[in-house]
This record gives sequence, structure tokens and C-alpha cells, in this order.
Amino acid sequence: MKEKRNLYIDWYIIIAVSVMSLFGLIMVYSASFVQGYQSYDNPMFFFNRHLIWLVLSASVFTFFMFFSYRNFRKLIPLILLACFILLILVMLPGLGHTVNGATRWIAFGGFTIQPSEFVKLGMIIYIAYIYSRKQAYISNFKQGLLPPLIIVLLIFLLIMQQPDLGTATSIVLVAGFIAFFSGARLFHLISLGSLAGAGLMYYASSAEYRMNRLVGFRNAFELEQTDGFQLVQSYIAIAHGGLSGAGFGQSVQKLFYLPEAHTDFILAIVSEELGIFGILLAFGGLSFIIYRGALIGVRCKDAFGSLLAFGIVTQLAIQVIFNSGAVSGVLPITGIPFPFLSYGGSSLLVTMAGLGILANISRRTERQRQENSEKIEEHERVPKPQRPKVRSV
Repeated sequence: MKEKRNLYIDWYIIIAVSVMSLFGLIMVYSASFVQGYQSYDNPMFFFNRHLIWLVLSASVFTFFMFFSYRNFRKLIPLILLACFILLILVMLPGLGHTVNGATRWIAFGGFTIQPSEFVKLGMIIYIAYIYSRKQAYISNFKQGLLPPLIIVLLIFLLIMQQPDLGTATSIVLVAGFIAFFSGARLFHLISLGSLAGAGLMYYASSAEYRMNRLVGFRNAFELEQTDGFQLVQSYIAIAHGGLSGAGFGQSVQKLFYLPEAHTDFILAIVSEELGIFGILLAFGGLSFIIYRGALIGVRCKDAFGSLLAFGIVTQLAIQVIFNSGAVSGVLPITGIPFPFLSYGGSSLLVTMAGLGILANISRRTERQRQENSEKIEEHERVPKPQRPKVRSV
């Protein structure tokens, strides 16, 4: 039985991750081979780079699956320090890499990494750990709820220097959900949520290009030649695909009509080529992973592990909602990638690391359950002392 405990693996997570990774790799190739040929004279350019990141991400997933999540407790100061250092490095001249007016990347050796993606996971670990230690007084606003949110605010302000409102907003939302799952008072959360909403609206309206995005997604066809251009092209891709899709590799919009076709708007290409079946696969796979992660969080009896699991799946769900909402015109365009499908090494690496941690929580929870079962069985096998017979007179 001990050997069985040590070898327990959550195959549900592994199979779902493998299917989504393969699907994403195939769609990155389909959405990018024209641009790869045009820009780099190599139709496999983006596919090869995504494959490298995928192999690295799979290794990271495997590592964290067997790395006990409880070890993060000792690493919290280092994790928090690394988050601040990474965000500061992006702002240093010569290190930060600027694309389309935003300095969100660090370039090295022909590759770029996006530090804010790593910060998202780091903040989940930090917030889950702090709130797991404050369970006894989580309803106390000043001592329980507020302190970690001050750190979240500082992280938000640093990310807005890049600027990246989408990522900053997702971090704030995840922090709020972890606080909710930890048992914070609803009145406190609603009050803070109102203040956060007002702050987000201020930042959204403080820059003309961000305000144009807010207006553009509501009036895409009126602004078709300017801020609504990308969304209109996404609509055309979705309409062209219809229910059955135009066929794998047959997208027209990826022929330089739809900007960011292989990154932020790859879901539109999936819809155009594979129709409703591709969309169902994308949402079905991620919905299963989110459901499985929530189930792991419910089953885990350790407060830190449970909050960590809920934080990881909440972040995943927010990415799906933000990206699909932008592609379909329901939400403003935020630049949030679609998990597994969008081209981008940093996002894929962090997603796989988070799911590896999730698999480890599942592994530890199952091991604990089996240990408890063994203790109960052992207790039941111990013979109970017999009461001495008393002869009646």
C-alpha cells in the first residue's frame, strides 16, 4: 500500500493537459505558418519555437507535480522578492523589450519572457499562503484581510508602468477570489471591490488608447478602420467558419487580415477553421481542467493547498473569460492569451507550472486520504479487550 501511495498520479489532469497542449501546438502552426514564411522565410518558425517552450513547460509540469507544494511555505519571502525584482527589471533601460508601445518583456538569446506572467503565479502562492495562516481572524479587516492586499496593490502599480491593464486586473481579481474562498466577510469584499472597480476605471480612462479600446469593442463597425478593425476581422473569421468550419489550414483571416492571429486572437482562427467542434474542444478541455482543479481544492483538507488550488483554477478561468470575451466582442481587448492555444512561451510555461502544482496537491491529498484509511483499518483490526465475566451469585 505504501508503494501505491508514492506512485499516485492524477491522470485526469495529465491527459487533459496533454490533449490541450497538442491541440494548441497544431493550431499555432495553422495560424502562424503564413506569417512565419512571410517574416522569417520559414513556415515552421513559430511552430518550432512553440514546440521548444512546450517541451520546457512539460518538464516544469513534471517537476512541480512531484515537488511538494508545502515547500512553498519556506520560499514565500523569495517568491515575493522575485516578483518585485522581475517587474523592476522590465523598466530598466536595455533590459525591457518594447512591442507596440508596451514594455512588458525581457529579451535574451533570441527569446523573450514576460515577467508579469510569472508574477501571476507568484502572487497566487503568496496570497494563498498568507490567508491560510489568517483563517482564525480572516473576518478582521485590518489584521486578516487587508495586509496581503497592500502587496497586491504595489504589484498592480508596477505592472501598470509597463503598461498592462489586463494582467494587472486579473491579479486583482484572483486575489479577491482567494480572499472570498478563505472566508472573508462579504461586506469587506464588496467594499474593496467597489474601490478596485473605481480604480480600474480610472486607469482605463487615463490613457487615450485604453479608452479607445473600451469604446471600440462597443462600436466596432463604426470604428472599423481604426480601433474596431481587429474585432471586425475576428467577427469575419467566426462568421466564415460557421458551424462546421472552413477546414484545417483554410483560414482566410490569418492571411494578414486579423492582427495577432496566432497569439491573442487564435480562438477566432480555431472557430474559422474548425467551427463549433474546435470551440467545443477548446472550452471543453479547459472546463474539465477547471472543474478538476476545483474538485481538488474542495477535497484538500489543508487550507494552503485548498486556496492554492482555487487560485490556480480561478486564474485559468479568468484568462478564458477575458480572451474569449475579447475575441467575441463581449469584453474589451486586454491582450490576455488563451491558455494552451495562444502562442507565447511565458504564458504556457506558467500555466503548466500552475497545473503541475495542482497535480501535486491532488497527489498529496490522495496520499493523505489513503493514510487515514490505513489508520482506520489498522484501528479496526486491533482486538478490543474483553470484559471479564462476572459470575452471578
